[in-house]
Amino acid sequence: MDEIGHSRDGISIEIGEMPILLRTGDASFRRMLEDRYAGFIGNSSLPQFQFDIDLSEPVGEIQAEKDVEVRMEDGGWLFERGDFSAQWDPQLGRGHVSQTPNPYAIDSVLRIVHTLILARKGGFLLHAASVIRNGKAFLFTGVSGAGKTTISRLAPDDVALLTDEVSYVRRVGDIYQACGTPFAGELAKVGENRSAPISTVFLLEKGADNKLEDVDPSVAIRSVMRNILFFADDSELVKMVFRSACEFVERVPVRRLVFAPDQRVWEMIS
Repeated sequence: MDEIGHSRDGISIEIGEMPILLRTGDASFRRMLEDRYAGFIGNSSLPQFQFDIDLSEPVGEIQAEKDVEVRMEDGGWLFERGDFSAQWDPQLGRGHVSQTPNPYAIDSVLRIVHTLILARKGGFLLHAASVIRNGKAFLFTGVSGAGKTTISRLAPDDVALLTDEVSYVRRVGDIYQACGTPFAGELAKVGENRSAPISTVFLLEKGADNKLEDVDPSVAIRSVMRNILFFADDSELVKMVFRSACEFVERVPVRRLVFAPDQRVWEMIS
Protein backbone atom coordinates (compact mmCIF):
# COMPACT_ATOMS: atom_id res chain seq x y z
CA MET A 1 0.00 0.00 0.00
CA ASP A 2 1.30 3.44 -0.87
CA GLU A 3 -1.29 5.27 1.26
CA ILE A 4 -4.17 4.36 3.54
CA GLY A 5 -7.19 3.09 1.59
CA HIS A 6 -5.22 2.81 -1.66
CA SER A 7 -2.83 0.45 -3.36
CA ARG A 8 -0.85 1.20 -6.50
CA ASP A 9 -3.59 -0.40 -8.57
CA GLY A 10 -6.65 -0.35 -6.33
CA ILE A 11 -8.88 1.57 -3.98
CA SER A 12 -10.71 0.44 -0.84
CA ILE A 13 -14.42 1.34 -0.80
CA GLU A 14 -15.94 1.24 2.69
CA ILE A 15 -19.74 1.14 3.00
CA GLY A 16 -21.35 0.13 6.28
CA GLU A 17 -17.86 -0.16 7.81
CA MET A 18 -17.14 -3.01 5.39
CA PRO A 19 -14.04 -2.26 3.25
CA ILE A 20 -13.86 -3.87 -0.18
CA LEU A 21 -10.71 -3.42 -2.26
CA LEU A 22 -11.30 -2.82 -5.98
CA ARG A 23 -8.16 -3.46 -8.02
CA THR A 24 -7.70 -2.25 -11.57
CA GLY A 25 -4.71 -1.65 -13.78
CA ASP A 26 -6.53 1.12 -15.62
CA ALA A 27 -5.49 4.49 -14.15
CA SER A 28 -8.41 6.44 -15.62
CA PHE A 29 -10.93 3.93 -14.25
CA ARG A 30 -9.25 4.11 -10.84
CA ARG A 31 -9.61 7.90 -10.89
CA MET A 32 -13.26 7.45 -11.80
CA LEU A 33 -13.69 5.18 -8.76
CA GLU A 34 -12.04 7.79 -6.54
CA ASP A 35 -14.43 10.47 -7.81
CA ARG A 36 -17.49 8.20 -7.75
CA TYR A 37 -16.94 7.00 -4.18
CA ALA A 38 -15.49 10.16 -2.67
CA GLY A 39 -16.33 10.12 1.03
CA PHE A 40 -16.38 6.31 1.10
CA ILE A 41 -12.68 5.64 0.60
CA GLY A 42 -11.75 3.11 3.29
CA ASN A 43 -9.00 3.70 5.83
CA SER A 44 -8.18 0.00 6.17
CA SER A 45 -4.95 -1.26 4.67
CA LEU A 46 -6.25 -4.85 4.88
CA PRO A 47 -9.77 -4.97 3.41
CA GLN A 48 -11.66 -8.18 4.13
CA PHE A 49 -12.77 -8.59 0.51
CA GLN A 50 -11.10 -7.88 -2.82
CA PHE A 51 -12.18 -7.77 -6.46
CA ASP A 52 -9.93 -7.58 -9.50
CA ILE A 53 -11.63 -5.63 -12.30
CA ASP A 54 -11.08 -6.45 -15.95
CA LEU A 55 -12.42 -3.76 -18.29
CA SER A 56 -12.39 -6.02 -21.33
CA GLU A 57 -15.87 -6.44 -22.75
CA PRO A 58 -17.91 -9.22 -21.09
CA VAL A 59 -18.08 -12.31 -23.26
CA GLY A 60 -20.72 -14.70 -24.49
CA GLU A 61 -24.38 -14.44 -23.61
CA ILE A 62 -23.93 -11.69 -21.01
CA GLN A 63 -23.36 -9.19 -23.82
CA ALA A 64 -27.09 -9.34 -24.47
CA GLU A 65 -29.59 -7.31 -22.47
CA LYS A 66 -30.55 -9.29 -19.37
CA ASP A 67 -31.58 -8.81 -15.78
CA VAL A 68 -29.17 -9.44 -12.95
CA GLU A 69 -28.66 -13.09 -12.03
CA VAL A 70 -27.01 -14.21 -8.79
CA ARG A 71 -26.41 -17.88 -8.06
CA MET A 72 -24.12 -20.18 -6.10
CA GLU A 73 -21.98 -22.59 -8.12
CA ASP A 74 -19.25 -24.91 -6.79
CA GLY A 75 -19.02 -23.00 -3.51
CA GLY A 76 -18.69 -19.56 -5.11
CA TRP A 77 -21.08 -16.85 -6.22
CA LEU A 78 -21.66 -15.89 -9.84
CA PHE A 79 -23.18 -12.49 -10.70
CA GLU A 80 -24.24 -11.67 -14.25
CA ARG A 81 -25.99 -8.84 -16.03
CA GLY A 82 -25.79 -7.35 -19.51
CA ASP A 83 -22.84 -5.12 -18.59
CA PHE A 84 -20.84 -7.31 -16.20
CA SER A 85 -19.94 -10.80 -15.11
CA ALA A 86 -18.42 -11.51 -11.69
CA GLN A 87 -17.24 -14.44 -9.59
CA TRP A 88 -16.76 -14.24 -5.82
CA ASP A 89 -15.42 -16.77 -3.33
CA PRO A 90 -16.79 -15.64 0.06
CA GLN A 91 -14.45 -17.98 1.96
CA LEU A 92 -11.31 -16.55 0.39
CA GLY A 93 -12.81 -13.08 0.19
CA ARG A 94 -11.64 -12.69 -3.40
CA GLY A 95 -13.44 -12.16 -6.65
CA HIS A 96 -13.11 -11.05 -10.25
CA VAL A 97 -15.28 -8.69 -12.31
CA SER A 98 -15.37 -8.43 -16.09
CA GLN A 99 -17.32 -5.32 -17.01
CA THR A 100 -17.85 -2.46 -19.37
CA PRO A 101 -16.02 0.74 -18.25
CA ASN A 102 -18.92 2.47 -16.52
CA PRO A 103 -19.67 3.10 -12.84
CA TYR A 104 -23.11 1.49 -12.90
CA ALA A 105 -21.69 -2.01 -13.33
CA ILE A 106 -19.40 -1.87 -10.29
CA ASP A 107 -22.20 -0.15 -8.33
CA SER A 108 -24.36 -3.21 -8.94
CA VAL A 109 -21.58 -5.62 -7.99
CA LEU A 110 -21.07 -3.79 -4.69
CA ARG A 111 -24.79 -3.83 -3.92
CA ILE A 112 -24.99 -7.57 -4.58
CA VAL A 113 -21.96 -8.32 -2.42
CA HIS A 114 -23.30 -6.25 0.47
CA THR A 115 -26.71 -7.97 0.31
CA LEU A 116 -24.98 -11.35 0.61
CA ILE A 117 -22.79 -10.18 3.50
CA LEU A 118 -25.68 -8.54 5.35
CA ALA A 119 -28.00 -11.53 4.91
CA ARG A 120 -25.85 -13.58 7.29
CA LYS A 121 -25.52 -10.74 9.79
CA GLY A 122 -29.21 -9.86 10.27
CA GLY A 123 -29.14 -6.77 8.06
CA PHE A 124 -30.19 -5.82 4.55
CA LEU A 125 -30.33 -3.13 1.89
CA LEU A 126 -33.69 -1.38 1.71
CA HIS A 127 -35.16 0.62 -1.16
CA ALA A 128 -35.59 3.69 1.02
CA ALA A 129 -34.32 7.17 1.72
CA SER A 130 -32.63 7.61 5.09
CA VAL A 131 -31.43 10.55 7.16
CA ILE A 132 -29.93 11.41 10.52
CA ARG A 133 -31.52 14.04 12.74
CA ASN A 134 -30.69 14.73 16.38
CA GLY A 135 -28.51 11.63 16.52
CA LYS A 136 -31.28 9.30 15.28
CA ALA A 137 -31.78 7.71 11.88
CA PHE A 138 -35.12 7.72 10.04
CA LEU A 139 -35.98 5.62 6.99
CA PHE A 140 -38.59 6.47 4.37
CA THR A 141 -39.73 3.61 2.16
CA GLY A 142 -42.51 2.95 -0.32
CA VAL A 143 -43.31 2.01 -3.87
CA SER A 144 -41.79 3.96 -6.73
CA GLY A 145 -43.26 7.45 -6.72
CA ALA A 146 -44.26 7.35 -3.04
CA GLY A 147 -42.05 10.34 -2.29
CA LYS A 148 -38.58 9.19 -1.18
CA THR A 149 -36.83 11.80 -3.30
CA THR A 150 -39.41 14.47 -2.49
CA ILE A 151 -39.09 14.13 1.26
CA SER A 152 -35.29 14.07 0.93
CA ARG A 153 -35.38 17.26 -1.11
CA LEU A 154 -37.59 18.94 1.53
CA ALA A 155 -35.21 18.07 4.40
CA PRO A 156 -34.13 21.10 6.52
CA ASP A 157 -30.51 22.06 7.17
CA ASP A 158 -30.23 20.09 10.42
CA VAL A 159 -30.82 16.80 8.57
CA ALA A 160 -27.91 14.70 7.23
CA LEU A 161 -28.87 12.73 4.13
CA LEU A 162 -27.60 9.14 4.13
CA THR A 163 -29.26 8.25 0.81
CA ASP A 164 -32.36 9.00 -1.22
CA GLU A 165 -32.42 5.54 -2.80
CA VAL A 166 -30.70 2.56 -1.10
CA SER A 167 -30.54 2.41 2.70
CA TYR A 168 -27.97 0.24 4.46
CA VAL A 169 -29.43 -1.47 7.55
CA ARG A 170 -26.85 -3.09 9.82
CA ARG A 171 -27.60 -5.04 12.99
CA VAL A 172 -25.29 -4.61 15.98
CA GLY A 173 -26.61 -6.74 18.84
CA ASP A 174 -30.24 -5.69 19.31
CA ILE A 175 -29.64 -2.30 17.71
CA TYR A 176 -30.21 -1.51 14.05
CA GLN A 177 -28.09 1.19 12.45
CA ALA A 178 -28.60 3.05 9.20
CA CYS A 179 -25.37 3.74 7.33
CA GLY A 180 -24.77 6.20 4.53
CA THR A 181 -24.32 4.87 1.00
CA PRO A 182 -22.97 6.28 -2.27
CA PHE A 183 -25.96 4.79 -4.12
CA ALA A 184 -27.94 7.87 -5.17
CA GLY A 185 -31.38 8.15 -6.74
CA GLU A 186 -33.05 11.08 -8.47
CA LEU A 187 -31.23 13.61 -6.31
CA ALA A 188 -27.94 12.40 -7.83
CA LYS A 189 -26.32 13.17 -4.47
CA VAL A 190 -23.99 10.80 -2.64
CA GLY A 191 -25.00 10.23 0.97
CA GLU A 192 -22.89 11.17 3.97
CA ASN A 193 -20.65 8.42 5.31
CA ARG A 194 -22.19 8.38 8.78
CA SER A 195 -24.37 6.05 10.82
CA ALA A 196 -26.90 6.24 13.65
CA PRO A 197 -29.42 3.98 15.42
CA ILE A 198 -32.69 3.68 13.52
CA SER A 199 -35.55 5.37 15.38
CA THR A 200 -38.48 4.87 12.97
CA VAL A 201 -39.32 3.54 9.53
CA PHE A 202 -41.95 5.56 7.70
CA LEU A 203 -44.12 4.01 4.98
CA LEU A 204 -44.60 6.93 2.62
CA GLU A 205 -47.86 7.94 1.01
CA LYS A 206 -48.64 11.25 -0.66
CA GLY A 207 -51.76 13.09 0.46
CA ALA A 208 -53.38 16.47 0.98
CA ASP A 209 -52.31 16.79 4.62
CA ASN A 210 -49.48 15.59 6.88
CA LYS A 211 -50.37 12.82 9.31
CA LEU A 212 -48.90 9.77 11.01
CA GLU A 213 -50.79 6.50 11.25
CA ASP A 214 -50.10 3.25 13.09
CA VAL A 215 -49.85 0.12 10.95
CA ASP A 216 -50.51 -3.51 11.71
CA PRO A 217 -47.33 -5.58 12.24
CA SER A 218 -48.24 -7.82 9.30
CA VAL A 219 -48.51 -4.76 7.04
CA ALA A 220 -45.17 -3.51 8.35
CA ILE A 221 -43.43 -6.82 7.59
CA ARG A 222 -44.92 -7.05 4.09
CA SER A 223 -43.96 -3.46 3.34
CA VAL A 224 -40.38 -3.94 4.52
CA MET A 225 -40.01 -7.25 2.67
CA ARG A 226 -41.39 -5.72 -0.53
CA ASN A 227 -38.64 -3.10 -0.49
CA ILE A 228 -35.63 -5.20 0.54
CA LEU A 229 -33.05 -5.50 -2.22
CA PHE A 230 -32.01 -9.11 -2.61
CA PHE A 231 -30.85 -10.76 -5.80
CA ALA A 232 -29.66 -14.27 -4.98
CA ASP A 233 -31.55 -17.38 -6.00
CA ASP A 234 -30.81 -19.12 -2.70
CA SER A 235 -33.59 -20.48 -0.47
CA GLU A 236 -31.45 -20.54 2.69
CA LEU A 237 -30.51 -16.87 2.41
CA VAL A 238 -34.08 -15.89 1.49
CA LYS A 239 -35.24 -17.47 4.76
CA MET A 240 -32.55 -15.56 6.65
CA VAL A 241 -33.63 -12.27 5.08
CA PHE A 242 -37.28 -12.96 5.92
CA ARG A 243 -36.35 -13.72 9.53
CA SER A 244 -34.24 -10.56 9.65
CA ALA A 245 -37.15 -8.47 8.39
CA CYS A 246 -39.47 -9.92 11.06
CA GLU A 247 -36.96 -9.28 13.84
CA PHE A 248 -36.34 -5.76 12.52
CA VAL A 249 -40.05 -4.90 12.62
CA GLU A 250 -40.29 -6.30 16.17
CA ARG A 251 -37.61 -3.87 17.37
CA VAL A 252 -38.05 -0.78 15.19
CA PRO A 253 -41.33 1.19 15.02
CA VAL A 254 -42.93 1.27 11.56
CA ARG A 255 -45.55 3.96 10.86
CA ARG A 256 -47.36 5.29 7.81
CA LEU A 257 -46.49 8.87 6.94
CA VAL A 258 -49.03 10.60 4.71
CA PHE A 259 -47.58 13.89 3.56
CA ALA A 260 -48.08 16.85 1.29
CA PRO A 261 -45.06 18.16 -0.68
CA ASP A 262 -44.34 20.83 1.91
CA GLN A 263 -41.40 21.24 4.30
CA ARG A 264 -43.80 21.35 7.26
CA VAL A 265 -43.86 17.54 7.19
CA TRP A 266 -40.46 17.65 8.87
CA GLU A 267 -42.08 19.11 12.00
CA MET A 268 -43.36 15.57 12.62
CA ILE A 269 -39.92 13.91 12.33
CA SER A 270 -37.52 14.31 15.21
